[in-house]
Amino acid sequence: MMKYRLLGRSGVKVSELALGAMTFGTEMGIGVEKEESRKVYDRFREEGGNFIDTANVYNKGTSETFLGEFMAGERERLVLATKYTGGMRSKDMNASGNSRKNMMESVHASLKRLNTDYIDLYWVHARDPLTPVDEMMRAFDDLVTQGKVLYVGVSDTPAWVVAQANTMAELRGWSRFVGLQIRYSLIDRTVERELLPMSRAFDLAVTPWGIVGSGILSGKYNLDEKAPGRASARGPIDERSLHIAAKVMEVAEAVGATPTQVAISWLLRGPANIIPLIGARTVEQLDENLGCLDVHLDDEQMQLLNDISAISPGFPHDMLSQSGSSRAKQIINHREWFSG
Repeated sequence: MMKYRLLGRSGVKVSELALGAMTFGTEMGIGVEKEESRKVYDRFREEGGNFIDTANVYNKGTSETFLGEFMAGERERLVLATKYTGGMRSKDMNASGNSRKNMMESVHASLKRLNTDYIDLYWVHARDPLTPVDEMMRAFDDLVTQGKVLYVGVSDTPAWVVAQANTMAELRGWSRFVGLQIRYSLIDRTVERELLPMSRAFDLAVTPWGIVGSGILSGKYNLDEKAPGRASARGPIDERSLHIAAKVMEVAEAVGATPTQVAISWLLRGPANIIPLIGARTVEQLDENLGCLDVHLDDEQMQLLNDISAISPGFPHDMLSQSGSSRAKQIINHREWFSG
């Protein structure tokens, strides 16, 4: 049964799974036509999902156009998220990036395709090192003031940039980010070094993508390393990833679930306000993803998955953790000396 979570530091309630609409449309070569997209949308809504995520560039705008049709008559019941950064016009140097100019042109175009007069959550799709952070955050705040956007979020951006942006916004009375979209799965946990701790500090909802590691965690590459898919298309899959997938398959068998369901269930029990992005080309794929809500991983199984996929915390975390106990003793000794 679908439950609901707060969208970061806001009062908006969203489903604990978000539907990623990148597969709505065929222009990118990974999606489906309108009829199948509609079936996926309808099933997600039937199961209580209200959080839907897309982007202006997904299938060259077709994803937004489809959603604009699907949402007719129930727009107010949905929490709709879309993104800007990516360019929609070739040979135009200002049609991409995070400038105020591209933001304003992009939001107007998205509103038209989505057939709505406001966007619940507007993401910056990726960091643009050429655009000053204050320009972007002030432009976001203007959109919120105008009522075209209700909340803002950030995707695929270093932790220090997000921290800088939110701190600046808070000090200047502008709208702050309420959400963070990042790649996160048992295959790749590097975001635990900086991005996830930062998200907790700023009370950001985290919507991870790539949650089954480009299909690796489904177990299909353990059965056939040359199975078609995005992971195999990039070349041989490393032994660590296959080993993690094998353990996920073992846990899945033990709990009577699929490996994909176990991978998503692990995320839902993560160390932050995590709302996984699930994508599907068919209703059957969506149903499998939604089945993760019925999966219970006990503490022993969680520990097994944590251990097998663990990463080095990196500097300075490893140094601080190793010296933490000795430094704590020094502090206690100093306090005892001064108090004595």
